[in-house]
Amino acid sequence: MRIAVTGAAGRLGGQVAEILAATGDHQVVAVSRRPAAGAAPGPRPAGAVADYADLPALRAVLRGVDTLVFVSSDGEAVHVMRHHENVIQAATDSGVGHIVALSALDADVGSPFCYGMSYGYTEQMLYDSGCAVSIARASIYTEFFLQLLTLARTSNEIRLPAADGRISLVSRADVGRCLAALAVGAPTGRHHDITGPEAPGVATIAGLAGRQWGTPVSYADVTPADFQIELARGGEESWWCYAYSTMFDSVREQRWASVSGEVLRLTGRPPASVQDVLAQTAAPGGEARPG
Repeated sequence: MRIAVTGAAGRLGGQVAEILAATGDHQVVAVSRRPAAGAAPGPRPAGAVADYADLPALRAVLRGVDTLVFVSSDGEAVHVMRHHENVIQAATDSGVGHIVALSALDADVGSPFCYGMSYGYTEQMLYDSGCAVSIARASIYTEFFLQLLTLARTSNEIRLPAADGRISLVSRADVGRCLAALAVGAPTGRHHDITGPEAPGVATIAGLAGRQWGTPVSYADVTPADFQIELARGGEESWWCYAYSTMFDSVREQRWASVSGEVLRLTGRPPASVQDVLAQTAAPGGEARPG
């Protein structure tokens, strides 16, 4: 089977392409916006260059592909939607039989989260495309959320507008393994909620982080307005201030609180907990953006 993976220069797309190539059972095409860096040892996917904005290039790299693992785009939502439309159109035009798409747990055109809304529209386009689909709705990445805790290592306080919202944080590695598993299976025609094993509130996450770092950490529930002001003062761009703020609007509505057993079912391995990821991470870091 010939499998293409978009976003292969990124951490998630690169992980999925490497998992699939390591089996030796498939022809894997790693699609990225720029040529890949030097090859590492071991089985490697073939590289192909196509920007999400370049529909003819996407058609060319997807020609002859049986299954596409579609890792979502990033940036302002208007550009993300155009990119997603291009990928789905190229897959349809090129005769791709099965699209395995990364989506979000809060994929809903009515979501207050800007990317939740765009994922909702993307899922509609996927189901209308005529291609068989399997959709992985991932919760917020644990690695990304831990990045928001960086200042807490010195201030001993997590300042977020989450209220009592709970989040079923999931590790990026678990999401990658689920995408790879869906890619080699038969199309499911539905979405799969990809979550961690539990959905703690931010106060609980603060306590876990404090124990791991050996210093007390408290949670301060700030207002959305104060949160945006603090982001702006920290030098964040206006779009990302908006994106982060709408994400927490969604968190406060408990849109990220559901927990599923799909990681175990799809991969045969239980999902990593927040504590597991904290223990593996020397310092907070990971995903740069909430999209």
